[in-house]
Amino acid sequence: MPDNNKDSVRLIMLGDVVGEAGVEAVSRGLASLIELYAADFVVVNGENAAGGFGLTETALKALLEAGADMVTTGNHVWEKRDFWPILDANTSVLRPGNYPGPLPGKGCAAKEKNGINWVVINLQGREYMTPIDCPFRTLDTYLASQKGESPVFYIVDFHAESPQEKEALGLYADGRVAVVAGTHTHVQTADQRILPKGTAYITDLGMTGVDESVIGMDTAICLNRNKTQVPIKMELAVGKATIHGICVEIDTQTGLARSIERINQSY
Repeated sequence: MPDNNKDSVRLIMLGDVVGEAGVEAVSRGLASLIELYAADFVVVNGENAAGGFGLTETALKALLEAGADMVTTGNHVWEKRDFWPILDANTSVLRPGNYPGPLPGKGCAAKEKNGINWVVINLQGREYMTPIDCPFRTLDTYLASQKGESPVFYIVDFHAESPQEKEALGLYADGRVAVVAGTHTHVQTADQRILPKGTAYITDLGMTGVDESVIGMDTAICLNRNKTQVPIKMELAVGKATIHGICVEIDTQTGLARSIERINQSY
């Protein structure tokens, strides 16, 4: 049980950090959010932190120093080849675990903090994305591998495009994990809720980046791309960044959620 014998603990999860503005927002604002919500553990998706595509060791270090306990990623984690060795070397960063083959990194990691065993699972969807291995079966494998570790709070970042696939995985995991939070679309959804068997769920955490943009990218360039259908290189938007995510209260006896609240804070 937790060292302070609390009957619940709190988790903060932040959506896809986009570019330098997103990293700066986390660096400036995460500590105050941890204090505000009395958070015991923090998971941040950092797959777009480095120039909007991928992750670097420098950006990862900034997120961890800001207060993230675990950094998750998604399909863009492979963009920076020089980051691949960090996936093996750093135990606080994950990549989607359902990629096939012997790739760097891992999709599931346990971290003990203040008497609690937190297990974070990073999965990627297949609908409208690369058809990799099954996230549902991978989830089962990870949960089975953690049997006997108690108490354990399971946190799932499901990096996926399809709301249907995200809801399906949420309901599939319901009652077996504390949280299933979707990432990837950069648009925060308003469907946060506690599923029937006690799992907190949201289809997408949203983006930690410049709101006045097109999913974190320069609006004028994105409009030109859409009007011309020419693959013009996108560039990061400049402006005030907003942190989007959730805070979940988790019962320490059951390992399931009591409440879920969206976070929207500009910096």
